[in-house]
Amino acid sequence: MLTAVGLLPMAVAGINIDEVLRGATAAMHEFDFPDISKNQCYRYAAARRLLGDQGRNIELFVSYQPSFAMMGEWLKQLFGESEGKEKKGLFPAYVGFSTDLHSMGQFVQEGSPILFETVIDIENGQRDITVPTGDEGDGLGFLTGRSLSEINRKAMIGTLLAHNEGGVPNLILKLACIDCFHFGYMVYFFEKACAIGGYLLSVNPFDQPGVENYKRNMFALLGKPGYEELGETLLDKLGL
Repeated sequence: MLTAVGLLPMAVAGINIDEVLRGATAAMHEFDFPDISKNQCYRYAAARRLLGDQGRNIELFVSYQPSFAMMGEWLKQLFGESEGKEKKGLFPAYVGFSTDLHSMGQFVQEGSPILFETVIDIENGQRDITVPTGDEGDGLGFLTGRSLSEINRKAMIGTLLAHNEGGVPNLILKLACIDCFHFGYMVYFFEKACAIGGYLLSVNPFDQPGVENYKRNMFALLGKPGYEELGETLLDKLGL
């Protein structure tokens, strides 16, 4: 994401890529030493590996900020594509709480003990809304005057306590806010942790042989020049 392939679309979208790179550079310097007791990036990578060794093979990325949703999708791609090789790697998933608590909360709390949560705690959101005075008939009058950020934080703390009581391991990564600087910082943090995770699994985190397989089949089935023979073979296999 920090190469020209990622930076060009950001620039076109009006994002300050100088600040993005400044944040990434700050993270590069902060995490460029081998002492794991002080290097949060190394500690996160090691914790993921230890939890995987304990049978926690699904990493559930969690955020309480709707603006983080697309970042969650990128984390799935980053870790899934980089580590998922040679029958190894954690399965990455993303949920946006509190919305997904209605669909996933029960499983996380009491389902199969196969996952752990990585909670991205964004301390200051980009916007905030105060709950106005309304009809007390809905029983939500106690929220009047409270901000959505406060409600979200209480939801996060309550959920963390519940899931901890349910025996679900939780890793909490704190981020001051979402701006261009912290975005770049966060991207570098996760990319480095992912690379370390691949090496801890003894896989190459920088290739994607499985992705190339499905691309090749897709090109053949769509009749891309140079793939005609493979396309006929695949159609025969499918009985078409």
